[in-house]
Amino acid sequence: MLKPVSHHLPNDLPHSVSYSVSHRQLQRTQPALNILQDVALQKTRVHECCGQARVFFAMLVAAKVEGPVFWIAPKWQRDHLNPDGMRPYVKPQNFTFINPDRPEDTLWAMEEALRCGAVPLVVADLPTPPSLTAVRRLHLAAENNTGQNASAPLGLLLTHGDGGAPGVESRWHMVPAHSPTAQCWHLTRTRARTAPVKQWMVAKTRTGLKTQPRPMPPTQTIKTAATTPKTKPPCQKQL
Repeated sequence: MLKPVSHHLPNDLPHSVSYSVSHRQLQRTQPALNILQDVALQKTRVHECCGQARVFFAMLVAAKVEGPVFWIAPKWQRDHLNPDGMRPYVKPQNFTFINPDRPEDTLWAMEEALRCGAVPLVVADLPTPPSLTAVRRLHLAAENNTGQNASAPLGLLLTHGDGGAPGVESRWHMVPAHSPTAQCWHLTRTRARTAPVKQWMVAKTRTGLKTQPRPMPPTQTIKTAATTPKTKPPCQKQL
C-alpha cells in the first residue's frame, strides 16, 4: 500500500526541512510585486518596513496592487492616514481601516484577511514587532491562496525604530533625505531571504519616482548608513 506524503516529501523529514523545501517551490511559482526599479516584494509572504518613512513605503506598495487594501492599526493609536496626503499615490477609497481594541486582535485580523484571499495587500501598523510564531502563522495564511497568482495576497508589517520582526521574508528601512529643492528618501533592504543588503536613493521627479543604487559604506552599520549620509542628499546629481 502506498504511503501518503505531504508536498511530495517523505514523512520522516523534519517539519523545518519540509517547510523550507515547500517554501522554495512556492517562490518559483508565485510572482513578485515590483514596487520600484530593482525593488520587489514576494507575494504570499509577509514583509516588514521600519524607519520614519515606513508609511510612505506602504503607499508605494499599495499603489502597485489592484483591489482593496486593509490597513490595520490599534484603536488607541493617534496617528491616522490623511486622504489628501494619500491621493497623489493611491486611491483612498480602496482602503478599509480596521482598528482592533486589543493588541492581539491586530495580528488576528491580519491573519484572517490574508487567509481569505480577497485582499491583495494587508498592512498592519504595530507598536512592537510580533513573535516568530505569529509571523509564521501570517506566512501560512498568505500561502493559503497559492493557486490564484493574480490575487495572491501580500502582508506588510510597519514597525517602529529599526524593526526586528523575526521570520519575515524581507525587511526594509526607509527615511526621508529631502533637500531644499528635491524630495528624496533613503531606502535600505536590510534583510531578505534571497537578496543581499542594498541601498537606494529614491527621488521624486516630474515623471515619477526614480531610484539610484548607493554603495554600502564598509565602515558604517546599516542603521548609520541609512540615516546619516556622509554628504548632502545627492538627489539631483544622481537622478
